[in-house]
Amino acid sequence: MYVQSVFDLVICLDNSFTMNKSSKQADQHLPAGKIEVAPRAIASIAALSVVQVDGVVGMTIYPLQDGVIQILPSRYAYKGVDVRIHSDAVTIALYVLLAYGSSISEITNNVQETVHQAVEQALNMPVAHVYVRVQGVR
Repeated sequence: MYVQSVFDLVICLDNSFTMNKSSKQADQHLPAGKIEVAPRAIASIAALSVVQVDGVVGMTIYPLQDGVIQILPSRYAYKGVDVRIHSDAVTIALYVLLAYGSSISEITNNVQETVHQAVEQALNMPVAHVYVRVQGVR
């Protein structure tokens, strides 16, 4: 699946996060129901925001195959994200490759903030934790 916008990401699948409409204003304008967001959609949003951070070379696949780091093409960057959905929030683990000579702590902090904001803003979904796993430097 190639994603061009956040709206392409909202898909309904098994094992998805469910958001129930709670505001009266939303109920007046929208039909009753629920919105389900698949973990892969959350992973795609996170991956798209990660690669925009300066100092990130790309997303990597986890677990490593034969100890070799593979940079994922942008359309498969979601494979470098592990999403765990809990009853009230989501936890995201990111597997990244960083640029040599850059401040790892600064970049990882920027990645955490960027992903946290992107997921909460796009989906209005609380994010409990964002873990950044640096797989290598290039």
